[in-house]
Amino acid sequence: MAAPAKLTEYIDQNADKFIDRLAKAVAIPSVSGDASYRQHVFDMATYLKAELESLGVKVTLVELGKQMLDGQEIQLPPAILGEIGNDKNKKTVGLYAHYDVQPALITDGWDTDPFKLCVDKETGRLIGRGSSDDKGPLLGWINVLEAHVKQGIELPVNLKICFEGMEESGSEGLDELIQREAGPGKFFDGVDCFCISDNYWLNTRTPCLTYGLRGICYYKLTITGPGRDLHSGVFGRMVHEPMTDLIQVMSKLVTPQGDILVPGINDLVAPLTDEERKRYESLDYSIDDVDASAGASIAVASDISTVLMNRMRYPSLSLHGIEGAFYAPGAKTVIPAKVSGKFSIRLVPDMLPVDVDRLVIDYVQKCFAQLNSKNKVEVENLHGGKPWMADPTHWNYVAASKATEAVYGRKPDLTREGGSIPVTLTFAEALGVNVLLLPMGRGDDGAHSTNEKLDRSNYIQGTKLLGTYLWEVSKCA
Repeated sequence: MAAPAKLTEYIDQNADKFIDRLAKAVAIPSVSGDASYRQHVFDMATYLKAELESLGVKVTLVELGKQMLDGQEIQLPPAILGEIGNDKNKKTVGLYAHYDVQPALITDGWDTDPFKLCVDKETGRLIGRGSSDDKGPLLGWINVLEAHVKQGIELPVNLKICFEGMEESGSEGLDELIQREAGPGKFFDGVDCFCISDNYWLNTRTPCLTYGLRGICYYKLTITGPGRDLHSGVFGRMVHEPMTDLIQVMSKLVTPQGDILVPGINDLVAPLTDEERKRYESLDYSIDDVDASAGASIAVASDISTVLMNRMRYPSLSLHGIEGAFYAPGAKTVIPAKVSGKFSIRLVPDMLPVDVDRLVIDYVQKCFAQLNSKNKVEVENLHGGKPWMADPTHWNYVAASKATEAVYGRKPDLTREGGSIPVTLTFAEALGVNVLLLPMGRGDDGAHSTNEKLDRSNYIQGTKLLGTYLWEVSKCA
């Protein structure tokens, strides 16, 4: 059966109400990475619990323990577990989203208050922290529930909801909760598939379904030497300098073209199949899209298939920053006693963090040894996560594709995302079900950046898409 017309009509008729709901959510500064904002994250959980319960969802706030943050031990925000429907003749769909956000200050370069939703009527943009990542998509599910309840439409599937408040800070405690609740008789028992809406279209015009995410290994490379910072006029060329050693080693990790120089890394990558290559060749994306997204003409190749594969199906190594180095205005002539370089490698199938660690640490130590320096080196993996890939021919994806065609009038692109959402793999492995990434926002939404936005059309049409997806799932055998 198709999604009832009165479902989508209700969404259109109540668009302003749904935007007001988003405004209320954005106004709660639920920043998970700053201890001074922790109460606001709890406030966001309380707000969502009330919204869900008003629509008939049975909700439990699950405590996840404590963490050390900003030098103090504080309570982790709760996971929100909700369920509605228990019809054994219906499929059960698991839903995941997160209600925490990245930090944002108007002094960062925002044009408006980041925690006051700005509705730009001329462009249709809904501007505010969390509008796209991930409060808009999360509220899309609540909008869908409201449309069913207010129109007296029975849900076509059972729902089991998992919303968390720590995604932007490592999802602390969530993996353990999922694994605890995955067995017979537990909360997630009976879930047939999972849907996550925490990613974006590849561009600004073409809907997509995402079936793969890269994993990550994040490293800290530390060089230590003198017992304290030194004056370069006194000690320059007299001692081995940690900064010089660090720059030398980091320059041997990756080329300006993005080629990883760590021996053995590329040997871990699953081979490219002809079928997969065809998917990249058919994607609606161009070098002009790359340039527009990056803000400059700096793509590493002129062939778009090559560039897309570099983003989606091959590993990348990026240099992120240096701790301990002088970076303030002026001309301080210091030799730092200790410096640390940060870099990461994005992982793809069949790369495992343990194998990458072995290759990276061995290579860095060998590169350092070749410097004949009296300084000392240490390499540590700060955090990591495995890559994830699902079967895009599974009925879960077929349902999402049909729903996309019904709402947007075109087939979605099948994409693999360059970033990481580690909990995706946890759901897939712990529950043994197909996981779908069904995005609401566009590629230019600016998640984690200044002036983050969600287009009104994507919010409203995206809400229709989520609702229609549930009806398409209900038809799957």
